[in-house]
Amino acid sequence: MTTTTAPPRMLLNKVPEVTIWFWLIKILCTTVGESFADWINMQLGVGLVATAVIFTVAFAAVLAWQVRTRRYRPAAYWLTVVVVSVTGTLYTDILTDQLGVPLWISTTVFAVALAVVFGIWWVRERTLSIHSIVTRPREAFYWLAVLVTFALGTASGDWTLELTGWSPGVSVLLPLALIAIVTACWRLGANPVLTFWLVYILTRPLGANLGDWLAAPTVPDRGLGLGTLATSVIFLSAILATVVYLTFTKSDVIDEHQYDDQVAKYHRRHREWPLIGVMAAATIATAVLLNWASAQPHANAAAEKEGPATNVHLSPAEAVAHFPATDIAQFRTLVKGMNDDLAKNDQPALNSAVDAYEKAWDDDQDKLQPLDGTAWDFIDGQNDGLFTAVRDNKDPAAEKTAVQALLKTLG
Repeated sequence: MTTTTAPPRMLLNKVPEVTIWFWLIKILCTTVGESFADWINMQLGVGLVATAVIFTVAFAAVLAWQVRTRRYRPAAYWLTVVVVSVTGTLYTDILTDQLGVPLWISTTVFAVALAVVFGIWWVRERTLSIHSIVTRPREAFYWLAVLVTFALGTASGDWTLELTGWSPGVSVLLPLALIAIVTACWRLGANPVLTFWLVYILTRPLGANLGDWLAAPTVPDRGLGLGTLATSVIFLSAILATVVYLTFTKSDVIDEHQYDDQVAKYHRRHREWPLIGVMAAATIATAVLLNWASAQPHANAAAEKEGPATNVHLSPAEAVAHFPATDIAQFRTLVKGMNDDLAKNDQPALNSAVDAYEKAWDDDQDKLQPLDGTAWDFIDGQNDGLFTAVRDNKDPAAEKTAVQALLKTLG
């Protein structure tokens, strides 16, 4: 009689062990997801939908590589996480910026989608533990859940900024506090699978707000002014260095006995429900805090109440004083292109240029409007005049007047 020896645990398990290295790279990846997506979309002018298509294809390619691996390889795994972080961010941005879906709806939709993924995963496999990912279906559920968590984290993080008017630097504190609470619950005996996924979701708004804080222009209490390119390079370099280190040292790999010892050390079944109550109380407290903050005066709320500043007249210096020079330069270049199209009497090219300008302006609304709501509304009113002249009136004289007005404002 012959016996079959079970394969080593790491032979099919292609997810790294949950060590401090796991969470370090996870936060780095979430930050890159925010800054790198913004840089490609806005600074390179690729466009939101085109960028999303590019990264969806890239995600499919790197995921195929990851799925083909027989064991955990840091390069394959973390490259997949980086790409899926950007992809998930872009899906949320398309809903918000391209389709105009409110952030609270996006957050709700992705939360429900994640619940559905977890529900089907549990019904089929009877486990949500990443330490049980030893089959293709489980790996598929895992990566689908990861994709949705990135999209959910982006939407919820942006919604927090919209609700509260907090700067990205201040907003970092909320997910940090919640992660600390969940971690404390885990150490006191909470369910390790539940706490893992809660922290996994919370690292996304943490990384997104961290990326915004580092990249945002140096305006009081808003950002460090590194820009999206510098932020992306710094964090991609940090990820690369860490992955190379882990490839050689295998510091993020622990054997099965070490994991079992860790679970036995911290997990206390009789404490699970009381600690779930603690985390539920933290959730309720967060909702109360956000509701209170949304009721306080802040830039977004003021802009919503005042509406377009149609009767406000600003000088060019006043109109752009609080906006990043790089964004204004981008708008100026697009408007100068319109002026060239007018000189050539090329109406189709003018229409395309106006579409590109409108998209760039809308994509930057969440960043610019909180910096100076009055100036944003003033320029937005001029934009409306341009769009009417080009799309409705189609009068060369009106088009020229609108373009010249914008050129004067943008400097």
